[in-house]
Amino acid sequence: MPTIGIIGGGQLGLMIAEQARILGAKTICLDPTPDSPAFNISDERIIASFDDEKALENLCRRSDVVTYEFENVPGKILVSLEKHIKQGVRPLLDSQDRIREKNNAREHGLTPANFVEVNDADSLIEGIKKIGYPCIFKTRTLGYDGHGQVVLKSDGDLEKVATYLPVPAILEEFIPFDFEVSIVMVSDGETIINFPIGKNIHTGGILDLCIVPAPINESLKTKIETISKEFMRRCGYKGILTIEFFVKGDEIYFNEMAPRPHNSGHYTIEGCNTNQFMELCRFLLDMPLQEPKLLAPTIMKNILGQDLTSAEQIATENIPSTYVHIYGKTVSKPKRKMGHITFVGMEIEEFDKKMTNKFY
Repeated sequence: MPTIGIIGGGQLGLMIAEQARILGAKTICLDPTPDSPAFNISDERIIASFDDEKALENLCRRSDVVTYEFENVPGKILVSLEKHIKQGVRPLLDSQDRIREKNNAREHGLTPANFVEVNDADSLIEGIKKIGYPCIFKTRTLGYDGHGQVVLKSDGDLEKVATYLPVPAILEEFIPFDFEVSIVMVSDGETIINFPIGKNIHTGGILDLCIVPAPINESLKTKIETISKEFMRRCGYKGILTIEFFVKGDEIYFNEMAPRPHNSGHYTIEGCNTNQFMELCRFLLDMPLQEPKLLAPTIMKNILGQDLTSAEQIATENIPSTYVHIYGKTVSKPKRKMGHITFVGMEIEEFDKKMTNKFY
């Protein structure tokens, strides 16, 4: 029985381990938190920090293949262990620095918003002169779910950035987009499959809803699928990759990428004939990839700490085609991702009518 090593024991590691078990594989997870969700199902565990080189070597030694479940793993430490990591370390490194990420996107055929590098107050002012207001200040590394980001609309907002400087950062043009979409892909080096494109709705910088299929015409859908697959090919990436785009009319702008299972792809577990975690495991285990198909219109609702009581109540109601996932985190806090609910066969109008009073 092959063993998949997973760097990270959060909810993504949990769902990778669940699908690996279905395929007959064992899992071993490494995470510094003793009560990490993935430890509830993984066959083995290593409790150690992500920069503990000996622990990472131990994980690789005990695994047949290794993957990572979030992009803030210290990429440079993994370079020496890359032979164990089937999708390689480059996608991780490319996603960890926003300047590198945007340059890489531009060099390989995608269109990001205009951006400049910021390292101090002077370069911030110069950047604003080039880009203009409104714009977005972001730290170059370790940003997720809205962390390390400040929207600047005028000089009066500059004091909001003071606490970050002189941390290396990026200043981006603000795109007045209609909405954001994401596409999840898996490549074995030859075949690239993609899951149906979803529309993402955020609240407070955190994903709230993913609506599938996204409300885009066939031409735009084909364009997003084509340029995303071509980007993955040109970069030489393998394994799983999610790309987020801003949609403005018929124009699309690269926002960011993630070389791991993505929150916006959780709907695939019940909403498709296969799912992002299953296909990642197929790739890791040298199994043929399966072409995804959407079974019905689907909505995924993130469950944060403040939503947990409502989600637990919904779980007791046995609503048809409604799937409640609670991750098993021992501490619930507002804005912390505690689970998600997938509504298969539901469109946004029905969701608004039936669920708005439960969560909003």
